[in-house]
This record gives sequence, structure tokens and C-alpha cells, in this order.
Amino acid sequence: MSLPISWDDQRIFLAVLEEGSLSAAARRLGLSHPTVRNRIEALERELGTVLFTRSVNGLTPTETAETLRDSARAMAMASDLFVRQASAPGGEVAGIVRVSVPEFMGIEVIPAMLARLRIEHPGIRIELSLSNAPADLLAQEVDVAVRTVTPKQEALVARKVAAIPLGLFASHAYIARRGAPADVSEIADHDIIGPDRNRADLAIAAILAERLGGTLSRDRFVLRTDSHPAQIAATRAGVGIGIAQIPVGESDPNLVRILPEVEVTVIETWIVTHENLARVPRVRAVFDSLVDSFLSRGLRG
Repeated sequence: MSLPISWDDQRIFLAVLEEGSLSAAARRLGLSHPTVRNRIEALERELGTVLFTRSVNGLTPTETAETLRDSARAMAMASDLFVRQASAPGGEVAGIVRVSVPEFMGIEVIPAMLARLRIEHPGIRIELSLSNAPADLLAQEVDVAVRTVTPKQEALVARKVAAIPLGLFASHAYIARRGAPADVSEIADHDIIGPDRNRADLAIAAILAERLGGTLSRDRFVLRTDSHPAQIAATRAGVGIGIAQIPVGESDPNLVRILPEVEVTVIETWIVTHENLARVPRVRAVFDSLVDSFLSRGLRG
């Protein structure tokens, strides 16, 4: 290897590795398909190895490429952190803060909180990452995370802000068409929207089945999806009865609480950051604003 490998080439390699095709990587990076292809071929020549094998199904990473995955991701996270840290002069409450939130909250809950944050701190710019997989706070992949599992790492600063109850909801259109169950014994006769393969969500469905006297099974779901936004969208559209966060469902004029005596489970919610970032003004401002916003909702934090 005659020259150091540029970060741009490593970035392109990682995009192809994660996206599985040259065209998808090109779209993600805002580059042309030929540019991505040429850079990967040049990188392979520079390394003296094959990184991807081509087939009709796309690109398959070689064993060598897989061994480079973690290093490339670490470089990407370090590069992103570098940009965020350089985005504002030291001491000012301004710059970029990357926030990770669960998919449902990122669509249904967090936007209103970010509107409040914009008023409080107009110099802060937010990068919002929606994922149900926990971001790596120890590696500072993100600056702040909203989590629904208890943080355990000692290097993290965490504040419990809510215990959000889940309940059953249906649309007015569904109730007009099918009626509403008067008690738990009638739920089996209704159309239920539920999870597909996510183990945590299937466990919640099992809890619901137990509370309904064992009358609900996965095979009876008329729609199965692991996307929580898709579940509540289907509920709003009248597909069936779905599970939703009670504060979200009760604030939606299109939804009606079904069997209000049934509280399916409670989701504990935490705001988390790395201890090294907790003293950075812009990160602390976002952390504190999210804490205040959740606590102001009074959800048994």
C-alpha cells in the first residue's frame, strides 16, 4: 500500500457495505453510480484485495470487507463527532446536537418538544436519528438519546422522565362499522393490529392476551407489523384496534380509547448522554429541555 487510504474512500466503502448496492450507496452519499463504482474499484486496487463479489442480487461483502466493518463505522462516528464538536465555539449554546429516539416517539412525541427547544435555544441545530435500536452512547455515536430501557453503563448520565402507559384504541370509522367491545370477552371478535416478529412487542402482546383472559393470539392479528408508526396509522385508517401510547391516542381526535380499564403495560423512558458530553453547553441544553418537556407531561416519571 503506497499511500494512506483517504477517509472519503472509507466512507464510500462503508455506505456500499451497509446499503448492499452501488446505486443505494450513491443515493445515500449524493454521488453518481459510476463515481461510487470507480472509487470502490480503486480502493480494492490500493488494498490489493477484493471487497465485494458481484451477483444478480447485488453486492456481497467478502470476509475481508466484513473484518473492516467495525473500523469503518468507528471512523464514521469519529468524523461525525468531530463535525458536531466543531460546529460551535466553546461555551456557546449553539451548534449541532445529534439525538437518537425510538421511531414512534420521533414521529408522534418529540417534534413538539423540538419546537420548544427551537424557541429556547435558536442557535442549536438537531440531527434526529429515528431507530428502535439503541445508539452507541459510549462511542458517542449520538450526543443525546431517548431510551425505553434502563441505562446501565457507568459512563452515562441518565434521567428517568416518564412511565408511559399503553392502551387500546380504534378509529371512529372502525367503531361505526364494527362497534366497540363492551368488555374483554368481546375482543376476540374484533380486528386487532399487532406486532410481527419483534420479540419485545410480541411479549407485550402476550401480556395483553393474558389480561384479556387468553382470548387473543398472534394468528388473529389482521395486520402484523413491527413499525409502531405503521400500527397507529393503520388504527387511524380504521383497519382495526391497535395498541398506542395513551397520551398520544387520547390527544388524537380521530381515535377512541377501547376498554379504558385495560392498561396493557408501561414504558419507562429515559434521557441519556455520555458523562463527557453532559458538560458541553449545547448538549446539556438539549438534555435539560427534553427532560423538562417530558416531565411537564406528567407521565409518572
